[in-house]
Amino acid sequence: MKLSLFEDYQPIAAIAVTPSGVKRLLSLCDATDAILWIPASCQEAIDGKTLTRVQVYTGSLTDHLAKIWPDCRAFIFCLATGAVVRAIAPLLQHKSIDPAVVVVDEAGKFTISLCSGHQGGADCLTQAVAHQLGATPVLTGASSALQLPGIDVLGVPFGWNRGEGNWTAVSAAIARQEPVEVIQEVGCTLWQENLPEDHPFILELPNDTTPHKLEAKTPKARVWISATQRQFAPDSDFPKVQWHPRVLWVGVGCERGTSRRVVETAIAQVCQSHHFAQAAIAGIATIDIKADEVGLLELCEARQWPLKTFPSEVLKSVAVPTPSTVVEQEVGTPSVAEAAAIVAAHGLTSPGEMRNSLLVSKQIFRLEGEPGAVTIAIGQSEREYTGREGKLWLVGTGPGALNQMTPAAQTAIATADLVIGYTLYIDLIKPLLRPGQLVQSLPITQERHRAQLAIAFAEWGLTVAVISSGDAGIYGMAGLVLEQLREGNWDGQTPGVQVFPGITALQAAASRVGTPLMHDFCAISLSDLLTPWTMIEKRLEAAAAADFVVALYNPRSRTRTEQIATAQAIFLKYRKPDTPVAIVRSAYREDEQITLTTLEQLLENPIDMLSTILIGNQSTSFYENWMITPRGYLGFETR
Repeated sequence: MKLSLFEDYQPIAAIAVTPSGVKRLLSLCDATDAILWIPASCQEAIDGKTLTRVQVYTGSLTDHLAKIWPDCRAFIFCLATGAVVRAIAPLLQHKSIDPAVVVVDEAGKFTISLCSGHQGGADCLTQAVAHQLGATPVLTGASSALQLPGIDVLGVPFGWNRGEGNWTAVSAAIARQEPVEVIQEVGCTLWQENLPEDHPFILELPNDTTPHKLEAKTPKARVWISATQRQFAPDSDFPKVQWHPRVLWVGVGCERGTSRRVVETAIAQVCQSHHFAQAAIAGIATIDIKADEVGLLELCEARQWPLKTFPSEVLKSVAVPTPSTVVEQEVGTPSVAEAAAIVAAHGLTSPGEMRNSLLVSKQIFRLEGEPGAVTIAIGQSEREYTGREGKLWLVGTGPGALNQMTPAAQTAIATADLVIGYTLYIDLIKPLLRPGQLVQSLPITQERHRAQLAIAFAEWGLTVAVISSGDAGIYGMAGLVLEQLREGNWDGQTPGVQVFPGITALQAAASRVGTPLMHDFCAISLSDLLTPWTMIEKRLEAAAAADFVVALYNPRSRTRTEQIATAQAIFLKYRKPDTPVAIVRSAYREDEQITLTTLEQLLENPIDMLSTILIGNQSTSFYENWMITPRGYLGFETR
């Protein structure tokens, strides 16, 4: 299933008013799934073709923008920046609701984040478009220059809701690199692990007395990350803001026919009396026989809350503070509201021992003039509900140089919420990473753990890019990820998966020494970490006997030194000692090393895990330090 890298920005409108601008944006529209709007005067630029992604507008551009502005989440202009500013100025309202606006120059050298860089996503879109065009992104926000996440979009990947506060003043304090206190009571802290060393944040935990490196500095602003609704004095000169991770699960039991207003009012009263932010509510939980309760369904639809329902057998297995024999006689479980809140908070749908995560025990509410009654309880989960559908981008980064990566692969890395990979490979793609982007670097021997971690984050709701050198589907992470998904009974749809191919190690190595792969070839890994050595020997024997050109991956490590000698001995049984061999280490990287040798002298040269070895067939030869395998075998030419 093909997934769009630009799905989060849809619908996208692209605007060009000159023939060169139309040609510049045509290919980009295919990549971004954007609709390209052009004036009638530019129809000649598409050679009279009827293209589904191209629409012709009539009248002035200003009038046309006014018509489509409310329906688009992003705009990409190939137009002078000043002209774009004048065209959109009457349409701008507030950065929290304005669409992303990106400008591309007609030469395709620069992409500019013009409007709604943070909350509208223009900064991220600008970088993604730049990767598609091979252009330079221009980001003018202070947080980007400081390599910091925008404080007003900090919780977006985790589904947090923005609360009250002076966001402009807190952002200004961060831009000035003044100390900003962060008190995080709930929610994912992964963002903290990805801050640059010189960040201005004083990271505090509730009741934390541990000394901090900035403890001597007086905070100039504060960020609360909690489920609590704090009241900020409007006339205070100390700016504060609050994020609300969605960690509260509202357990509900109600009489049949209870109205939405009764449930909504009860939840509001409970939250107010306990100082909870309704923005921190993850969803509603109840017994399965209430799955069709109209009042609950209406409320969940209006608030975009999930409704989780559980059978009485599950709820009955949960220990609660205030069980009821009356309720048990009615529905088969002594608790609905409390038990449902606990089960939902733990994310379990089967019986099992669970800790009591209740913050509020059940309370019963009625509302004069409204039908029904409702029982409310609130539990708190350890991990927040994101409300997002996760994705897995399985990305091949090629041999290591950024210019050897496909635009799609670069865009996948740049747009992902989280990038996971082997530490060395993460270092190689660092220029593609966004300020504040989440990154998990792991050692080379933890491939399965990387796959499991990526799946867990994607199932939680993040878009995760799992990177592999070369091609992700050739001795890379793609296979391990799909294996793990299969073992977890993946439905093939959620999380969505897409594989982004990359230039393989054998292709990169071959390109540095000539045309050794011009005839039939195969690749064999000498690593017996996942494949028995007896099977590897059989493959070496078969490939050598069949006279394939062979690429050897993972030829030698610090602890595995004899396998390459065995491989050489096998090939010498079938091939001449002077058979051409190339050893290419770190192709296209700064420390690239290329050695041309023979099969007999192979072991006299340095070989390690970063080396790819190419062994020629009977037709392969060296010519002026180039390794050449003829297209025709042994000089035979087809007629």
